[in-house]
Amino acid sequence: METLNYRFDGGQRCGQQQALLVGVVSSGNLEVLVEPADLSGGCEIEVQTAARGFGTIWQAVMSDFHARWQLADVRISINDMGATPAVVSLRLDQAVESLLGAHA
Repeated sequence: METLNYRFDGGQRCGQQQALLVGVVSSGNLEVLVEPADLSGGCEIEVQTAARGFGTIWQAVMSDFHARWQLADVRISINDMGATPAVVSLRLDQAVESLLGAHA
């Protein structure tokens, strides 16, 4: 397993005050846990992945995600079992849409 950590600042969207989980850990998929956290307006993402050596791709996907959603005071934990970048983006978008509710 490889652990990757990312932090993005300058977000403007905060979500609900409860944690939520989307997806399932299985081959070619992943689960995403999103929870509120006092991060001084930041968004922290930790990725646990079975696919080693893809840090550059993860960085690109996470940067695109942050540019799209601009989250603040949110901690995201990802448990990955080899999901493609498209599946990662889909699960992250599902999580944020649930987190933001009607405000998305």
